[in-house]
Amino acid sequence: MLDFLLNQYKNDTALQIILEFLAFVFGIISVFCAKKENIWVYPTGLIATVITVYLLYQAQYFGDMTMNFYYSVMSVYGWYMWASKKAAPDLKITRTTLKEKIIGVVFFVLTMIITYLVYVFFGYKLEIPNYIDIFTSGIFFTGMWYMALKKIENWTLWIVGDLIAVPLFAYRGLGMLSLQYLIFTILAILAYLEWKKILNSYTQK
Repeated sequence: MLDFLLNQYKNDTALQIILEFLAFVFGIISVFCAKKENIWVYPTGLIATVITVYLLYQAQYFGDMTMNFYYSVMSVYGWYMWASKKAAPDLKITRTTLKEKIIGVVFFVLTMIITYLVYVFFGYKLEIPNYIDIFTSGIFFTGMWYMALKKIENWTLWIVGDLIAVPLFAYRGLGMLSLQYLIFTILAILAYLEWKKILNSYTQK
């Protein structure tokens, strides 16, 4: 396992390795903060996504790059929603309403369409990993929106998306990011259980 991870970086520059490590660390911190319902999920996540945008641009994975740019924008939005008493004066963990589920499906479909068009724009030859990327992009963007609203379903989407991303990044030679998404999967499962416990405590009051 260690040899597999190290061999993927033998042709990378020191800067690329350092940046991927920083994205790895801040990404883990971000998910841990989200699990604890801590607003630091957003500034730490923003650092991770901005670095990842650069790394994916260098690797020419334009679909993932575009999605991480969207994640950066959504991090700013979520930061505002969690911090602003005016925008969301009583923002608590809740389940999605029917309206929010419908909007989520719309976001999912639109994100896949936009990601596909990004690939077409860059003239990228679409293969199976790219279609998987398009699918996970829809999952992750919808999950980001649900997280900004503190909807527990965001963790269900993250778990599904993370499980798909682990082998995808390993296949692409981004071993550290693959390991990161494996850790994300574990943290997302724990976060779902923790948020569910908090949600149940609201209903018992």
